[in-house]
Amino acid sequence: MAETILEVKNLHVHYITDDATSKAVNGVNFTIEEKESLGLVGETGAGKTTTALSIMQLIPNPPGIIVDGEINFEGKNVILNTEKQNMKIRGNGISMIFQDPMTALNPIMTIGEQLSEVVRTHKKMSKDKVKEQVINLLETVGIKRDRYNDYPHQFSGGQKQRVVIAMALLCNPKLLIADEPTTALDVTIQAQVLDIISNLKTKYNMSMLLITHDLGVVAETCDKVAIMYAGQIVEYGTVRDVYKNPKHPYTVGLFNSIPKLDEDTENLIPIEGQISNSADLPSGCYFHPRCQYCKDICKEKEPEAVGINHQYKCHFNLFGKEVE
Repeated sequence: MAETILEVKNLHVHYITDDATSKAVNGVNFTIEEKESLGLVGETGAGKTTTALSIMQLIPNPPGIIVDGEINFEGKNVILNTEKQNMKIRGNGISMIFQDPMTALNPIMTIGEQLSEVVRTHKKMSKDKVKEQVINLLETVGIKRDRYNDYPHQFSGGQKQRVVIAMALLCNPKLLIADEPTTALDVTIQAQVLDIISNLKTKYNMSMLLITHDLGVVAETCDKVAIMYAGQIVEYGTVRDVYKNPKHPYTVGLFNSIPKLDEDTENLIPIEGQISNSADLPSGCYFHPRCQYCKDICKEKEPEAVGINHQYKCHFNLFGKEVE
């Protein structure tokens, strides 16, 4: 059996201010095994980035606090670690490609200086060997060696994203978290960046958590998918199972809002309403105010997860056969 690299159990994260308490993550559970890729999909405000920052132990405190749960990386709960222990894990064991490459790089340091700093933090190497390692990885992601002494403002958006990818991979992490790595890029550059991430994942035998809005990206790059809504994972399973047999009304709504190449449709079917306010979550099922199948029980009682390999949180089996 493959080794479990990451196990998230019953994770709850709140942002507490004088005005309100926002319940950003509400009982998230998932695992990522060795060399496996998990896609985390949901609307803006669903809690995807907060989940990623929790794994990295980078939740800003205040106002953020992990109020319950476990985050086990290679069998050890990182929530119980000291900051010094977590600093050793970041970049070395778990690394993250942040959402916006424009703000992820220091504008007053050269690219070479910033990447070299990452290596020196985790490894004892001579300056020449550090520089050689940095240049080799920059070339791997498509940045020429003569750009080593250039500053971030001298790079395009796509090139900056390649630099950020190189930075995340410098110490050969076991788990790569990619937080919407293509959001700020145009379509052709998006495809190139995704190819780079996929190829490097295979080359370095990494596991990956890919955060995205794009179900198509998940289909191409991931083994499993978790659909997130209002801080909860409402459907979870292999990409094949979830895409072929979606069980939760929210998942079905996401697929209905995607244009299909083999159908001539004038209007797509949107999901009505807005995602629930994390500071004022509804009772029962968090999705019930937007669900066309809502019954009284949905407003009163939170559904349990149904299924083992393919799980969904709904009181009803609305879309066919039972899941495993």
